[in-house]
Amino acid sequence: MLITVRVFARLRDIIGTSEIQREWPNGSTARVVWDTLVAEHPELNQYGAVVSTAINEEYTRIDHPLADGDEIAFLPPVSGG
Repeated sequence: MLITVRVFARLRDIIGTSEIQREWPNGSTARVVWDTLVAEHPELNQYGAVVSTAINEEYTRIDHPLADGDEIAFLPPVSGG
């Protein structure tokens, strides 16, 4: 299934792009996608406990299953004032 992965802020800096389109096995979850990205870019690991996950622009749990054509976004915590 084809999934679009979007990352923001520091995550984008680490990966080197804001969007990736890739085929994933049927039954994949947001966790599978995140774990694959961490394996490819180990510096992401420091964000694993604090990253937010959205699928099709709705916040969701990282164990949420994906469907063909979904867009998943990983968002680091944001600080500011």
